[in-house]
Amino acid sequence: MKNKFILIVLFSIFFNTTIVSAQQLTTPDVIDVTQAQKMVNEGTLLLDVREQDEYDAVHVPHSKLIPLEQLRTRTPEIADFKDKPIVVICHSGHRSQLAVLQLKEMGYTHASSISGGVVEWEKSGLKVVKDK
Repeated sequence: MKNKFILIVLFSIFFNTTIVSAQQLTTPDVIDVTQAQKMVNEGTLLLDVREQDEYDAVHVPHSKLIPLEQLRTRTPEIADFKDKPIVVICHSGHRSQLAVLQLKEMGYTHASSISGGVVEWEKSGLKVVKDK
């Protein structure tokens, strides 16, 4: 009876830990552009996961471009930020959320998606670089 109780407790702990881990992988952290700008000003990496042509048309100054499709193969370029905050931006916020999930799967635990992406960044009057 005592062994059965211990087994149930251990299973319960394992099950609850698995649920929490799964939730962390499926719920990306989302921040607004004001919070993101403050973090970038403090040295946080700003990772742009759009395509090259989108980036060339308009981007946030000093952002690092790694298109979403290349993220898994190009993470060595951002390895120094594995244990540091990273804010991820795209056009409107969808691809950046996917990127955050990928980054978290690869151990980048401090990644956040910028809500509204470059559209919201520009709409908020924050500085962008535009192709002339």
